[in-house]
Amino acid sequence: MHEHSQTSTTTPSSSSPTAETHNALAHAASSYLRSAMHQPVGWQEWGEAAFAKAREENKPVLLDIGAVWCHWCHVMDRESYEDPEIAEIINTHFIAVKVDRDERLDVDTRYQAAVSAMSGQGGWPLTVILTPDGKPFFGGTYFPKEERYGRPGFGHVLLTMAHAYHERKDEVLESADSVMAAIEYNESFSGRSADLHAGIVGKLVASALQQFDKHYGGFGTQPKFPHPAVLDLLIDHATRTGDEAAQHAARMTLDRMAAGGMYDHLAGGFHRYSVDERWVVPHFEKMLYDNSELLKAYVHSFQSFVDPDHARVAQEIILWMDTVLSDRERGGFYASQDADKSLDDDGDYFTWTREEAAAVLTPQELAVAGTYFDIGELGDMHHNPQKNTLHIDLSLAEVARRNAVSVEEAEALLDSARRKLYAARLQRPTPYIDKTIYVNWNALAVSAYLEAARVLRLEVTRKFALRTLDRILREAWKSDGSLNRVVAYAEGQSPAKPVQGMLDDYAALGLACVDAWEATAEMRYYRAAEAIADAMIARFHDATGGGFFDTAQNAFAGEKLGVLAARRKPLQDSPTPAGNSLAASLLLRLSALSGRKDWSEKAEDTLEAFAGVAEQYGLFAGAYGLALQRFLLPPMQICVVGEDAQANELAAAATARYAVDKTVLRLPRAIIERRELPPMLAETLPHLPEVATGRSFAVVCSGTSCQPPVFDPDSMMESLNLTMR
Repeated sequence: MHEHSQTSTTTPSSSSPTAETHNALAHAASSYLRSAMHQPVGWQEWGEAAFAKAREENKPVLLDIGAVWCHWCHVMDRESYEDPEIAEIINTHFIAVKVDRDERLDVDTRYQAAVSAMSGQGGWPLTVILTPDGKPFFGGTYFPKEERYGRPGFGHVLLTMAHAYHERKDEVLESADSVMAAIEYNESFSGRSADLHAGIVGKLVASALQQFDKHYGGFGTQPKFPHPAVLDLLIDHATRTGDEAAQHAARMTLDRMAAGGMYDHLAGGFHRYSVDERWVVPHFEKMLYDNSELLKAYVHSFQSFVDPDHARVAQEIILWMDTVLSDRERGGFYASQDADKSLDDDGDYFTWTREEAAAVLTPQELAVAGTYFDIGELGDMHHNPQKNTLHIDLSLAEVARRNAVSVEEAEALLDSARRKLYAARLQRPTPYIDKTIYVNWNALAVSAYLEAARVLRLEVTRKFALRTLDRILREAWKSDGSLNRVVAYAEGQSPAKPVQGMLDDYAALGLACVDAWEATAEMRYYRAAEAIADAMIARFHDATGGGFFDTAQNAFAGEKLGVLAARRKPLQDSPTPAGNSLAASLLLRLSALSGRKDWSEKAEDTLEAFAGVAEQYGLFAGAYGLALQRFLLPPMQICVVGEDAQANELAAAATARYAVDKTVLRLPRAIIERRELPPMLAETLPHLPEVATGRSFAVVCSGTSCQPPVFDPDSMMESLNLTMR
């Protein structure tokens, strides 16, 4: 019922909205918050003013945390928060605060931990009752207005909690204190180990293989999430060691996800997760971060295993992101596309009845597409059994055989059917696209686009990634080292006070700048990465205990309302890569280019801070495993010097086989001659005699040693084989 992951004598709040007015969310910038400004609940944004009002009126706080893409958030809005009776209860007995989890991840993560400690639940909508100083004493996820689904009615819950706050306050405060203690205990960071070794990576790989679903791919049972960092870890491990089990797990998972209903077979791109173990029925929202990280995984699989289907899926993800999820003119990736057009459907935009398909296809096209995509009279959706998710159970050859046509004829009919179905779908009301541009998610997408552009040779993709990065650096990054979490809001609104960037915003943006330097050899990107890394350390690094906090500390700290006082060091991928893993990777990459030992030491210290507990996180520590691999292995740099066809061939050979510690640099000869290079490269490359010959060449370096320059792809592959053993 949620998205994955009594009475008192007080009078109604004077801030209750009337039929003629909006509540305080009319002044919010977030599209999720603004969607609730017409509700009769006297909502306020998260901030000191709301809690001061709660203290002044001696009322508990009702905290609702959700997101614009969250189906059950919208259900609870319609059932309860738009209901005058429920609104009257809330306005009489509570101060109501609504939070956009995408905008305020710091608030969401802490109250998720609180509700998990109280009830074992988590997800969205998150419904929490707080003391006026923000301490939680009751919580859950979705509550129906009337008692059903085995859940109590929301009005009854509210009245019970209001009564408890006023009549049993000592018990409430004791409960709130115990929840706070549980949160602080869970965030006690007692995972330090000075022993960083390959066995930790091996255990993470073994854990993934143990949970691998040999029948349907993926990990664990339903619901199934894609875990892209784990897929990258398996691809890296398989490429490096030849481990066939790791290769099989990664490739089968990527194959089955791309064949399932979790993949959009008409437009490209992935839905958020599958509710079943076969990948047939998804939660239909499509998130930027899922698609950017899966784009990397499909590109990396193509690099290592040369599977053309994985290159095709990668290009289709890019096509969907280009078409639906990006500001083509100014740069920037939008946050998400909603699952539904209204609360009365469940993925109806993306699904088909047999009758709907027959209305736009010829009988021959329907015969082939119906067999290929399993479009039957009886479909897959509970709310409408005639609705089918498009998914692939049969090979094209088998589809051709069953329809008594050649494979070529079946392919032509399928292509025609796909185009017609997509054109018809475009005529349907389109689910809402949240055009908010978040720094972290955009930085991840920039890195994914640059990676795809290099491997698949997509110049337009490369240019858009750089345009997006330039916009982030121009509009969100400040010369004093501060960084806003949001570049632009969906409706062009400006917040009263910008939300501070968190650790993952800094780390992901720094990594995107390093990727941009590798893609362009423009030193402005390298210098930006250095500045971002230094600002990240100043704001988030724990000089005493090691690792990084998720929010700024000391002189840079923002408001510490409620559970924001609880300090967190994120290790779990949830589902974006954890901030500490990203930070360690950034510092390791910059240290290899700059020679700065303070950066490599902080990276090592960060990895040590979690080495004792990383194995326990299993599938949710994939990014940590990749960062640890980067630390344990000597950095491998392939520098391709030149700009002609020979240089292109060398670069193509260099990209073969994914390895987390490998970087491929394209360097024009003029840049080397002018020594416009990071310090470590400036010490070596300009002194190579081959620079003066005018011929294009490549140098494979590992750690502090380089092999002799090579001039042809075969020699390049020999050098790589020697280095990757």
